[in-house]
Amino acid sequence: MTNMIETSMTEKRQINTPSQRSGPNLRKWGRKTPWFIGLFLALALALASLLPLYWMIIGSFKIQTNAMAVPPEFWPSAPTLENWQKLLFGRSPTWRWLLNSIAVASISAALAVLTSALAGYAFGKKDFPGRKLLFWLIIITMMLPKQISLIPLFILMRKLDWFNTYQGMIVPWIAYPFGIFLFKQYMQSIPNELIEAARIDGAGELRTFFNIVLPLSKPAIGALSIFAFVAAWNDFLWQLILVTERNMFTLPVGVSKLVSNLSNYNLGLAMAGATFAFIPMLIVFLAFQDYFVKGITLGAVKG
Repeated sequence: MTNMIETSMTEKRQINTPSQRSGPNLRKWGRKTPWFIGLFLALALALASLLPLYWMIIGSFKIQTNAMAVPPEFWPSAPTLENWQKLLFGRSPTWRWLLNSIAVASISAALAVLTSALAGYAFGKKDFPGRKLLFWLIIITMMLPKQISLIPLFILMRKLDWFNTYQGMIVPWIAYPFGIFLFKQYMQSIPNELIEAARIDGAGELRTFFNIVLPLSKPAIGALSIFAFVAAWNDFLWQLILVTERNMFTLPVGVSKLVSNLSNYNLGLAMAGATFAFIPMLIVFLAFQDYFVKGITLGAVKG
């Protein structure tokens, strides 16, 4: 009996040894290893995507020789504010260019949101002949490169005498096919019972849209505001064609003209201009970021 008890105690001590306990821990660590690898890869991709932004900001504080140095400097050896002084306080009307860009991008985004919301409401909540065909025609226009519309737009602007005008830069952005698609998908997630209840209470179409539907569409409004603002802000090619007067330049066009007018291409000044033009877009994104992801995902499962 005594031998049996001693044998049982010996087996228990062997089971509780570290070598025996480490087996489940190793298996548990092995199951977690793919998660750590995925996290590492995600962090690496995030840092790689931020590298161009870092290079642009750092380059704005470099002199020309350091900006063009080989191998490149990942940190300026002689940081300077000369590029920013030349950009902001030089002879160029940089602040006027900034106001032009803010006005064009803001008004374009506001009008694109309004027209897209109205069209999306019609396609998402109304039934009329040719609705599907018209909607698919709008979707097809998203697949066409914008360059093919430059010549018709140029002829139209010449007939309207809209060269060097704000309306010439704003009007082409009023019809925004992607915005119509986004709002159409989002409108389908709004319950029809709310619209029917508003009609029973005697509300007309415009009152139902502005008082019921539009306040519920804040996520879609926020997401489209970012897309439309950034697209209008970066519409370099059309603004370059339409505008020839120096005071009517937008910031991207003005900075490109400023850099190209120099005898030697000033990379540091170009980086400062790109950084300065990036700041308003960052502010807009931070202002509407709460609605951005929600506006993209809600309604996406509806056909």
